[in-house]
Amino acid sequence: QAQLVESGGGLVQAGGSLRLSCAASGLTFSNYAIGWFRQAPGKAREFVAAISWSGGRTNYAGSVKGRFTISRDNAKNTVYLQMNSLKPEDTGVYYCGAEVLGLGNENSPYDYWGQGTQVTVSS
Repeated sequence: QAQLVESGGGLVQAGGSLRLSCAASGLTFSNYAIGWFRQAPGKAREFVAAISWSGGRTNYAGSVKGRFTISRDNAKNTVYLQMNSLKPEDTGVYYCGAEVLGLGNENSPYDYWGQGTQVTVSS
């Protein structure tokens, strides 16, 4: 049974940093692209960043480019999202998804999802 578990969320002041983790189990992690999405209250889920199954391609939403960095450690079955210069509009529940042999595209049909971790950025 494939499982994704997000962690690292919390409350931070604007301008601060957080590092989110997405730990996977029950799947061949190195075969999966991992994407991060977020959902603010009353809004639709939106794409944040993704990394291809090989790690050779990354993709970012325009709103986070230059501030967020996605990376993967296949030895630990984990993908990280380093978030710097956080803004109040980054607040939301952050989810990771896994797509087999994916290229990290925004609109890919992700196969598995985690339960999410809350990120709150105060002004």
